[in-house]
Amino acid sequence: MTISFRLFESAACVLFKALALSFMTLAISVAVPAQDASSITARNAEGESVPRPPVTSGDAVVATVERTISPVVALYFNPTQGTSSPDLVQRALAANGELAAARLDVTRARARLRQAGLRPNPTIDFELTTGRLTGSRGESETSIGVGVPLELGGRRRRRVELALGQLEAVEAEIADRERRLAGDVRTAYAEALAALRELEITESLNDLGLQTTKVVQIRVNEGDTAPLELNLLRVELDRLRSRRALVEGRLQAALLRIKSLAGIPPNEPLRLREDLARPVLLAPPTTLEAAIEIALRTRPDLRLARLTEEVAQADLRLARAQSSPEVTAFTRYTQGRSSFDNTPVGILTDRDRTLTFGVSVGIPVFNKNQDARAEAATAITQAQRRREFLETVVRSEVTSAYARYEAARRALVVFESGVISRSNENIRIMRAAYEIGAYRITDLIAEQRRLVDSQREFTEALAEQYRAIADIQAAVGLTESTGAPAAPQ
Repeated sequence: MTISFRLFESAACVLFKALALSFMTLAISVAVPAQDASSITARNAEGESVPRPPVTSGDAVVATVERTISPVVALYFNPTQGTSSPDLVQRALAANGELAAARLDVTRARARLRQAGLRPNPTIDFELTTGRLTGSRGESETSIGVGVPLELGGRRRRRVELALGQLEAVEAEIADRERRLAGDVRTAYAEALAALRELEITESLNDLGLQTTKVVQIRVNEGDTAPLELNLLRVELDRLRSRRALVEGRLQAALLRIKSLAGIPPNEPLRLREDLARPVLLAPPTTLEAAIEIALRTRPDLRLARLTEEVAQADLRLARAQSSPEVTAFTRYTQGRSSFDNTPVGILTDRDRTLTFGVSVGIPVFNKNQDARAEAATAITQAQRRREFLETVVRSEVTSAYARYEAARRALVVFESGVISRSNENIRIMRAAYEIGAYRITDLIAEQRRLVDSQREFTEALAEQYRAIADIQAAVGLTESTGAPAAPQ
């Protein structure tokens, strides 16, 4: 009779747990309908149907719970007073030490341009002839001459053209350095945002694990659960703490990288402001063809390649101008004094004054600047080939960044439409079911690990989308002053 009573009690308990689990699942399914986020609608003030925004990274662990910032996350994130990626880009362009040193090349190029426009200096010569050493004390001659080099063949104009082309090339090189620096800052910002999101998710899961631990501890104390389940849960919490330490270290490293690029002192606090799912970046061009066309037109490194080709052509024109003979116009004033001793009337003296004009012409017999012209012609061919290769590289970079962007968007659609919401729902159901004894702790831990993996992959997809948009912006050559910020994704 005792055995029958216990069997009846056990069966009733199982039936009660099953019914409770069914009612709980039904309640959750009513509270959170099983449909895609893109199909959820709301009503505006006029009663019209308005689509809701899709569930994104803001709903990290529990989709129905409003996002809160933990004290640990608050050390690195502030949605109102934090720093955005455009702010950091502007600071990097103004304070980066390497870029500041490179900008001095522009000052040097301007000095070369002024030097190229200067005319050659005139020459002056002085000559004194005396006869005292030869016994003719009365004989002497003094002459003063001035020579002015004449730059024929447009040498001065060719020098100015070459120096001006070099100045423009240096400015284009600085612009390309700025483009690459801005891309590095945005990429580092994306890495920091990804680490921040993973840290936030780990913190939320750790809080949920602590709550579950309290429930399991009570059940162990009452004798309803074996101590092994509590130990398994504590091991899982230790894994989460270890993971949190690694993620926080990666976040700190990314922030230090940003500070180094932006010229921020390492001890100065830096908090992020953006959401990884809503990048504050320029909207990519609507089509790949438009992006390639803009890149071929605006990329500073491609402009540098074209200017380098023009500089090589200017160098060839200067080499040809320098092949013309060197001509110097001169004038000389001469005053001579002569004396004659043996004359019938005694010693006679004579003074002569002459003014001479002339031209000195160099004869290009051996050095016709032929090798300099050959070198300049080779430099033109070299610059042309580099420019053609760079055009191919630009097309490839834009195409690659666009392909990554489209792939990341497709992956995010899959995640946002089912993976994350269903994983969160599974955790809620299994945690509630575990509390009534319908599941084992190992089942809950396994599902939690799947959620962690899903969230990690979702974070990587969000980071890849952010990096792809930043790479498109860098590959196209757009800056914050030439476009509008990207709309929230």
